[in-house]
Amino acid sequence: MGKTTWSDERVELLKTLWASGKTAAQIATELGDNLTRNAVIGKAHRLGLSGRITPAPKKIDKPLPVETNDVVAKDGGISLLELTEKTCRYPYGDPKKSNFHFCGGEAIPGVPYCGEHAAMAYQTNARKFSINENADFDTNKEGDALAELDDAVNT
Repeated sequence: MGKTTWSDERVELLKTLWASGKTAAQIATELGDNLTRNAVIGKAHRLGLSGRITPAPKKIDKPLPVETNDVVAKDGGISLLELTEKTCRYPYGDPKKSNFHFCGGEAIPGVPYCGEHAAMAYQTNARKFSINENADFDTNKEGDALAELDDAVNT
């Protein structure tokens, strides 16, 4: 790769284009002579052109959806060490923070969640449904707990 010659004329054009808000890639294309965007950025930095008068528009990331839980943890929730096969394991909060906990409600046999959280966790086809609170789950019967849960769902 050859060394780029920065004539006074090219430097002035660089300053003008930089001040107008053009990107380094656009300036490199306009200056031509196989100039790279990195060469433009380097020269602009050496000239002290780091602050732009009208900066190029920045890509704005979409904000992350805010997590809302309509169901509140039973009795303030429980810690990881307090979980059993019979407690709801629905998580609340950020696992990296000290206030992270699990629901702790009574779990449906064969399912890691209570009825309310199972309804949230096992949605199908994005349709809303609720759990029949009066459904009788036979804990002594062998079978598919999710099938029993599905039978308890009201559409």
